[in-house]
Amino acid sequence: MLSWRFVVSFLCFPLLLSMLPDGLRSGAAADAARPNLILIMADDLGAKELSCYGHPAHRTPHLDRLARTGVQFATCYSTPICHPTRFLIMTGQYGHHSKVFHFAGRPGGPRPDSPEEQIVNHRTFAQVLKTAGYATAMAGKWQLSGQVPTLVRETGFDEYLMWAYKHNLPPGVEHTGDWEGAAGGKTSRYWHPSLVKNGQYVSTGPDMFVDFAIDFAERHKDGPFFIYYPMALTHAPYYSTPATQPNEKEKFRHSKDKFQENVEYMDALVGRLVAALEQMGLREKTVILFTGDNGTGGEGKGKTTERGARVPMIVNGPGIVRPLGLTDELIDHSDVLPTLAELAGASVPDDRPIDGRSFAPQLRGELYAPRDWIYSYLGGQRILRTKRWLLENNSPTSFGQLYDCGTSRDGTGYKEVTGSQDPEVLAVRRQFEEILADKPVPDVSREAPAKQNTQAKKPRAKKKAAQPE
Repeated sequence: MLSWRFVVSFLCFPLLLSMLPDGLRSGAAADAARPNLILIMADDLGAKELSCYGHPAHRTPHLDRLARTGVQFATCYSTPICHPTRFLIMTGQYGHHSKVFHFAGRPGGPRPDSPEEQIVNHRTFAQVLKTAGYATAMAGKWQLSGQVPTLVRETGFDEYLMWAYKHNLPPGVEHTGDWEGAAGGKTSRYWHPSLVKNGQYVSTGPDMFVDFAIDFAERHKDGPFFIYYPMALTHAPYYSTPATQPNEKEKFRHSKDKFQENVEYMDALVGRLVAALEQMGLREKTVILFTGDNGTGGEGKGKTTERGARVPMIVNGPGIVRPLGLTDELIDHSDVLPTLAELAGASVPDDRPIDGRSFAPQLRGELYAPRDWIYSYLGGQRILRTKRWLLENNSPTSFGQLYDCGTSRDGTGYKEVTGSQDPEVLAVRRQFEEILADKPVPDVSREAPAKQNTQAKKPRAKKKAAQPE
């Protein structure tokens, strides 16, 4: 039932708007039409881990509710590892345009000192939204280039709270909190973490990122605002969460058995943010997008397969996003920037190629020409998907494996048809080759085998804690 305050506000708004001077009136109308935008990206979370995507044990009621009352995409692709995904989702560009196919220094990745590896040399969704008058914030795992004091802010964010590696800390600052693994290795991201807030080192509790996001929304409730929230959860090591009230020793005991706890606490943090928006009266004018950066660690991550690239995508915004529920339309992370831009009334950059296309019309329940295919890549290999057909592990020297997926989206019932001479399969091969023709990836087969073998395998955190992940 609608509250009397909402009814009065709804009826009186046009009258109040008409009493404003012309300049203020047009600005107020624009702000009213532009929703607040929140993009949440979980870490190392494949689509299969959520209850609404079919997991039989993980309890994710908050995300399930957002999916049920919003739009849940059955098939959304990221890249299979976090670093190129962060470039992809922030720029709307595939690797052949951004030149970021992998971590710097790994097979197919850019040189650490190359211009392409510097995020400041790209145009991000935060910069795009700022042109439309949005206040912008980032909370969570940055894992990109930059140095204090311009770090993060140089890419269009007004404020930030970032999990900081040692090299991200302000000059002369030493981390005084805890570590993941050996002391002096990788700084803690969760319990007693290493954080930089707007250029200053801080240390606080485990829910710091969602607290920061809620505070930013409260301070900018007159809007519009954009919050990018790349979460610390659910990446390994799998430690206890506040849900189990662990003692100091248990906080840092890694166990795969705690993965479910991490997934469910991640869901609880999303629920906290949604509840705060409701309390602030912002829920009706806020669109939330929830996704992951790659497939689950140890179960797809780093592999150029669907399990490596398929991540959740749930979009919810009462009064803005239609409650369509589960959809089979295809999207990938290149589509996020143009979608955010359309929702915000901002212009997509026209001085560079943007590979994505907006799915905002579908969110609003409007007529929409969906994508015919989606695409992913890592290093020197590619993945290509239509609604029925899937190509994995494609490279400049190998076509890869082709599957007839039928109507399935979760890996069940797929039939490999790579060697088939059926005319329908041969036609699909030709179609896929045509699509990939203008999407080159590096030929890593030309790299020295020793370099490929040593760099392709990521060391365990305990052995080399300072490695990026």
